[in-house]
Amino acid sequence: MSGRTDSRGRLVVLLSLMLVGSLLLVGRTAYWQVLQHERLATLAQAQTELHFSQASRRGTIYDRTGTVILATTLDRYRLIGAPNQLTPDRRASVASSLVGLLGLTGDATTGIAAKMSTDTGYVVLADAIDESTATRIREALADGSIAAVTLEPQPLRSYPLPGGGDGASLAAQVLGFVNSEGQGQYGVEQAYQAQLAGEPRDIIAQRDAAGRPVYGTEEVVSPGVAGTDISLTIDAALQSAVEQEVFAAWVADKAKDVSAVVMDPFTGEIYADATYPSYDANTYKTVAAADPGRFVDPVISEVYEPGSVFKMLTATAALTDKVVTPTTLINDTGSLTLDGGRARISDADRKAMGSLEFQDGIAYSRNVVAARVAMKLGKTTRSAATVLYDTWTRLGFGRKTGVDLAGEVDGIVKDPQVSEWRQIDLANGSFGQSVAVTPMQLATAYAAMMNGGMSIKPHVVRAIGDNVVVPEPGSRVIDPAVSTELVGLMHHVVTTVPFYRDRTLVPGYFVGGKTGTAQIWDTRTHDWKPNIFDYSFVGYIGKTAPRLVVAIRISEGTPTVNRVGFIEMPVMSFELFRRIATDSITMLDLPPAETSVPTTADR
Repeated sequence: MSGRTDSRGRLVVLLSLMLVGSLLLVGRTAYWQVLQHERLATLAQAQTELHFSQASRRGTIYDRTGTVILATTLDRYRLIGAPNQLTPDRRASVASSLVGLLGLTGDATTGIAAKMSTDTGYVVLADAIDESTATRIREALADGSIAAVTLEPQPLRSYPLPGGGDGASLAAQVLGFVNSEGQGQYGVEQAYQAQLAGEPRDIIAQRDAAGRPVYGTEEVVSPGVAGTDISLTIDAALQSAVEQEVFAAWVADKAKDVSAVVMDPFTGEIYADATYPSYDANTYKTVAAADPGRFVDPVISEVYEPGSVFKMLTATAALTDKVVTPTTLINDTGSLTLDGGRARISDADRKAMGSLEFQDGIAYSRNVVAARVAMKLGKTTRSAATVLYDTWTRLGFGRKTGVDLAGEVDGIVKDPQVSEWRQIDLANGSFGQSVAVTPMQLATAYAAMMNGGMSIKPHVVRAIGDNVVVPEPGSRVIDPAVSTELVGLMHHVVTTVPFYRDRTLVPGYFVGGKTGTAQIWDTRTHDWKPNIFDYSFVGYIGKTAPRLVVAIRISEGTPTVNRVGFIEMPVMSFELFRRIATDSITMLDLPPAETSVPTTADR
């Protein structure tokens, strides 16, 4: 007889297990549907939505008058198509209509047809559509002759004024440009990107399988903030005139480039900053492909050995320490042996002029005079080098001037406390060799010599919106009495030497300055470049005292006359100074200088 097979206990266990499993499933379902609902919904939304930013309207850039537009934004449109919303026949019909609306010919007609034949929800059909064409497209959408297309705002940066040289827009290297991503590049556009660009709009749209926004689903989440307008210190009329002068000198001198900057020596306001070759900022993409070096402003971004314009730095050091006066006699021997016979310097003509007053040595640009005076700055070469180097750095060399433009460089000056100078280093430094500076640094240092001895910070922005930029207060870098002597010394230069006097002075105005001619070292051949030179002039013009500082650089100019002590081009640096100084003082509506600087003009 078999035993009982009662399975009640096993059924209870099985039912219990099923109950526990059901409870676990219900709990898990509740966990995902209730507790994780918000997170899952967010993830699902993220897979179907596209969150992106769109640039707000960029601020306009004006010249110093606040009325002349240097850079603005034009309302243009990008035409977007969604051909997947249409039948094949309708796609062809819409493409044909768009060809007429857009005024397309040649390969562009087949391009539209090809784009509209694809099975996509987002395709760019055309860029930079003007308002009149956009109006025709809107009308065609309204009457149903086209469909499944939309117009997206596409702001286009425009630089409306022609420059003074061939193929250039006005002040291109000062302004810079805006790239296709809406980022300012170079100049003011880059330096003031945040203010000009404002804050972008936030937009959400449905995305397709390829991650592109779906036509008609855009929603503006945040409207953004429009960019702020900016007014520059640049005078548009003067900028154009200076660019024309620079261009003419570039052609005549067969130079690599020619630059000029016009600045207020009391406030640091830059009235003009011009270089040729320049470029058309409206066609920056073409320039980027052919010659991107044109984007760089040599006034702030390119260094060179300045030559004899640096003798005014030696004069500043010597007059400050009272090792000479303007009338101290210095023996010009034509050449000078240094470092125990291991080195030698010479005057440009290699001739001795004998005993000269210091001011005449500067006027006739005698290297031997500058070197002898530099050696008087200290009891040893090391101490003299320290004094000269300290003068350089106090006047801003070896560091950025702080001008509000993108791309400024420091320049190069050798610290004698780090790398000991020999006599030849001291001598070369006294007349502007073995140092590397920018024209903006020269203009800023000379401004301090002219304005009573105060440092300034050059700037090109006059106002941001309604907020006028207040110049930063300077510090005392030169004794006022020494500044007076330096102003007189620069006037002495252009009135004493007939070669300068005949082509530098401006009738009815007080003028002064210093020239510089420097050989150019070729790093490839490790020798001086033959028959080309860097020419400089930095000077002032005013009615009875300095009112404007003008710095000129002619890079790699080709002389038409080149003999010992006499190197001349069709347009010399001091002639270009006279032309630009005359344009500047007569074109600008300048208030009286804040500080009256006494001069030695009548001594």
